[in-house]
Order: sequence, then structure tokens, then C-alpha cells
Amino acid sequence: MLTKPKKLHRGDKVATISPSWGGAGEPNLKWRYEQGIKRLENVFGLEVVSMPNSLKGEEYLDANPQLRAEDLMTAFKDKSVKGIIANIGGDDSIRLLPYIDFKVIGENPKIFMGYSDITISHLFCHKAGVSSFYGPAILTDFAENVEMDRYTVDMVRRTLFSNEIIGEVNPAEEWTSERLEWDEVNKNQRRTTQPNSGYELLQGSDVVQGRLIGGCIDVLEFAKGTQIWPETKYWEDSILFFETSEDKPEPDLIKYWLRNYAAQGILQMTNGIIFGKPQDEKYYKAYKEAILQVMKESNLEDLPILYNMNFGHTEPKFILPYGVKAEINCCNRTFSILESGVE
Repeated sequence: MLTKPKKLHRGDKVATISPSWGGAGEPNLKWRYEQGIKRLENVFGLEVVSMPNSLKGEEYLDANPQLRAEDLMTAFKDKSVKGIIANIGGDDSIRLLPYIDFKVIGENPKIFMGYSDITISHLFCHKAGVSSFYGPAILTDFAENVEMDRYTVDMVRRTLFSNEIIGEVNPAEEWTSERLEWDEVNKNQRRTTQPNSGYELLQGSDVVQGRLIGGCIDVLEFAKGTQIWPETKYWEDSILFFETSEDKPEPDLIKYWLRNYAAQGILQMTNGIIFGKPQDEKYYKAYKEAILQVMKESNLEDLPILYNMNFGHTEPKFILPYGVKAEINCCNRTFSILESGVE
């Protein structure tokens, strides 16, 4: 069991942090960062503080992973900070591992949220025994042009500001992965959305429950074989969640990675899997074929799998709390979170 952090209240202080790419500190993206911060203040009533090194820019943070880790440790140690939200992901936060004090995280449980390469920071929290939240980031979802998506706003409130059971998570009615350049001239232009087809059942016929564990499947590759790779007990009776990055990995890579999970026995230990919508829906069909091939090879054709879920590299998105019990209902093609994410 992971320790759940305390819920957020209006007026709480939250820290913004750059554990991966330092783009939030680039001069041409200052407006984007400030737009995300205004949403935290105006939509959710939070007080925002940026960690000391988080806005020092891409080049500086790339050269100083120990300072990115120091920001993370500082945010967890600061008793006045009630939540920590990543500015954005990237591709190298595994470099923070030598500088992480897991005791600091474990003794100061608080909300930590982000996605993509932030998967590594979630595994830091997991190693420390603290539940964290796979969800929106500052430069993407919070700084969405014109306004935040109502679906994402609702999910933030349901998951982080309430200790009621989260319950059934319905599909978003629309989605977008449109690439609209982060130029200030575009700030009043909405991205084009498309109708969402809802969750797709790839296989299975049961109602299953398990504790959530997973992340960006590309990024999880960095963690295999390291001290932050979860112990066997966390994969047992789990519900795995996987999604792919903006790199849009080739379908063969999905097949190879899943074969590794089968070789480790992880697929045999889990009770079900949910997969996020592929960015731009590229490889939508090919990913399904790769997934189903590995399940057939592994004699796991009855394992419940839901596909095309609204989390990860798609907008809008819901939030997945690590270690919290969830349910896949194959008959109804529904996904529910059976507990609160916070105390």
C-alpha cells in the first residue's frame, strides 16, 4: 500500500518544477508558463511558487541534473508546499536518480503530478512509498490556449481536491493532439478537436479490479533494472496503465516492450491493462495488433484490456493515482477508480 497525500484546498501553495526538460525557463516560452500559472491561481484558487532552478532554461538544467533533483527534494521538504506539479516532461530525468533522497519523499507525502518523462519521478515516489498522480502538466494542459478543457478541470477537482471516491471515469467527448506552435501570436487560437469514439475493448469478458501502476511505456524502459523498478509485489493483482509518447514509437517497439513484460511475468500477474490514446491516433490500429499478438503469444487472450483511454499524450486527460484500486468492466466497457486519490 502506498501512502496517499492530503487533498488540496483553495489557498494552498503548490510548487512548479522542471525535473526533465527546462523549456519553461526559455524566454520565448515565458508567456506559456505564466498562462499555466494563471490557471492554477484563477481556476483552482492556488498560490504558486516556482522552485529555484526550475526556470533557469533548457541548457542550464540539461547540464545540472543534480539541481533539478535538489528542486524536487526542496519542494517535498517545504512544509508550506501542499502539491508539486511538473512544468513538462522531456527525456532524461533518469539522470536525477543518483541525487534522490527517498526518505525525504517518504516522510513528506504530498501531491505530485505530471506525465510523460515524469514517469521517472513517479517511480521515485513509488519507491518512497507515496502515491502520486499521472496527469496534467503546466505547459500543456494548464496552459491550453484560450481556456483549460472542462474535462481536465473536472478531473483535477475530482482527483486532487476531493477525498470522495473518484468513481467511473467517462471518455472525453472530444480529443486533440494538434500541433499548434507555442508562439504567443497563437495564444488566442483554439486547437482543433475531433469527436472521440470512446473506450475500445480489445479483449476480455470479466469485471476485474487492481491497483494502478504504469506510465509512459517508452520512459519505463529507462527504469528497468534500476533500483526504482517496482518490486514484484506491486505488479501482482494490478491494473497496468500504458501510453506512448510524442515520439510515436513504431508498433514493433510496443511488441518488443510488451514481450519483456511477459518475460518478467508481469503480464501474467496483472488483472488488466488500460492503454492511452496514441498521439494523433497514429498507429491506432497497428498498436492494437501488436498488443493482441503479444497476448496471444503469452496465452493471455482473456486478460481484460481497454484501449483509447484519455490519459497521457492526448488532451483532454484524466488522472491516474498510483496504487489506488481501479476497475475494468469488460461488459460495459467502463473504467472506474474505486477509491479517493487523496486523504
